[in-house]
Amino acid sequence: MKSFLRSPFVSATLGYLIWAYMVLCARTIRWTIEGDDAFKKAWAAENGLLVAGWHSRVLLLPVIWSKIARKLPAKEYPTSMLISLSKDGEAVAKAIEHLGLEAVRGSSSHKRKKKDKGGAAAVAETSRRLRSGSVVCLTPDGPRGPAEAVQPGTLIMAQRTDALIIPYALDCRPVFRLDTWDRFMIPLPFTKGAMILGSPLSVNRSVGKEERLRQIEEAMNAAHERAAAIVAKR
Repeated sequence: MKSFLRSPFVSATLGYLIWAYMVLCARTIRWTIEGDDAFKKAWAAENGLLVAGWHSRVLLLPVIWSKIARKLPAKEYPTSMLISLSKDGEAVAKAIEHLGLEAVRGSSSHKRKKKDKGGAAAVAETSRRLRSGSVVCLTPDGPRGPAEAVQPGTLIMAQRTDALIIPYALDCRPVFRLDTWDRFMIPLPFTKGAMILGSPLSVNRSVGKEERLRQIEEAMNAAHERAAAIVAKR
């Protein structure tokens, strides 16, 4: 059964269904958007942009593309998303391709199995795109957590390329949560939602690695707290 669910045919079908659901939510949820002006200014600059959103919001991450980014001037590389090279990531990769986005595939090696998951190649490809001034969306706590904890990969890519990090927060109510490591969010169409784009962050090289990670995480948490407050108030 597991092999069947991960077959190319099933992955393609799931990709289509995920794409359709992403579009439905993006178009029918009543969105409150904040921070889009600063994001547009950052887009117009020469730096690459790392748009960072938590893994639990994967189904909502393309909202920024649908509502804002697709209307902005084209970059050297199309806007892309960093997605796990696992079979589970295949359906998501196919879904975003239907949206006109590109998938950069790869994830960190498994600590126990020590298997190459394409992490080095993904970092190299992402860095190439960022150096050109292009835009990459990623989940800094994915693909296996801990949930809502920024992993070093985001910081490494920003340092290598002088890319700006955009804290990207999404929330909506009501919502279903799955019993997974990140309490994966299943949004509902025709509900209320908030999209918050935090102020662009540049890597602060005057402090240590742990402090830099903490600063990114605090900015992301602040954006998510703002999104949660908006949907609660509405």
